[in-house]
Amino acid sequence: MKQRELGRTGVMVSEICLGTMTFGQQNTEAEGHSQLDMALDHGINFIDTAELYSIPPRAETYGATETIIGSWLKAKGGRDKLVIASKVVGRGNSPWFRPEGEETRLDAKQIRYAVEGSLRRLGTDYIDLYQLHWPDRKIGIFGSGGTTFRDLSTDNEIPIEETLAVLGELVAEGKIRHVGLSNETAWGVSKFLSASAQSGPRVVSIQNAYNLINRTFEIGLAEMALREQVGLLAYSPLAQGYLTGKYLNGARPEGARTTLFNRGQRYEKPGVDVAIEAYMDLAKDEGLDPVQLAVAFVTSRPFVTSNIIGATSLEQLETVLGSTDLIITPELEAKINDIHQVHSNPAP
Repeated sequence: MKQRELGRTGVMVSEICLGTMTFGQQNTEAEGHSQLDMALDHGINFIDTAELYSIPPRAETYGATETIIGSWLKAKGGRDKLVIASKVVGRGNSPWFRPEGEETRLDAKQIRYAVEGSLRRLGTDYIDLYQLHWPDRKIGIFGSGGTTFRDLSTDNEIPIEETLAVLGELVAEGKIRHVGLSNETAWGVSKFLSASAQSGPRVVSIQNAYNLINRTFEIGLAEMALREQVGLLAYSPLAQGYLTGKYLNGARPEGARTTLFNRGQRYEKPGVDVAIEAYMDLAKDEGLDPVQLAVAFVTSRPFVTSNIIGATSLEQLETVLGSTDLIITPELEAKINDIHQVHSNPAP
């Protein structure tokens, strides 16, 4: 497993990161432990979680994923050999995240509360990468589109400087080591970098969705990632499973995420199915597994620090991990780009 530097930190992370949001809902504790074991056996040293997880978020499962990782760490040891990333929720109204049920915000009090909870559940003294799961600002996220920009309200925003200040305090206290963003815009990354130049820790990564049917990161953010060394931690490389082809023509396989939870609207927009079919035809023509083609493409991008993959079974995980053996040649990339030219970003 190849490794890449996390920002300018000197910390080296595996090019594949194990995403864990299924632990505690789709996967039991034992299954989560087995996935973690397999990941380490394949050279992964990077694990991503969040206080929000498992997914879909529910009061009954809040923090369950971190708890499962924590029990595995307690049993296995080797904390110093791992890079663990977690996240604090952004602005929202789900009442179970905070003791008084208040609106979640990226202010000092709430970030401290979230960090302490994550440390306790993980059973560790520090978090290597602490990320803002989504902005405090009112913007379109999680595939909701840009319609919110028609009325870009700035009311009651927590200043970026305030958020960075408490993160800096937590770094100084040794509770977190580095800071990252998630579901951010180019404007947001720019403002965080500008603010950190004055005071506060410098952000080292951005975790956004990126896959064959959503390459919008390449528009603006990719240059930011390369020039500023704020690399992409790409999530949903398989577009929430849609790039496997299992949901084509409205199919709903038993036990699949969209079948269980009906949360795949981001990948059910006009033009998605025809784009997926084109990539599946390409994989067939090239004699490749479409899953490995999709994952390998993401990993191969020069602005990607690590590709966050997830699975609900060891068989799925093994297939995805096999993508590291697939080389995206210039000829194969040209064929991918031909499809992208015709079916450009149908699921942003």
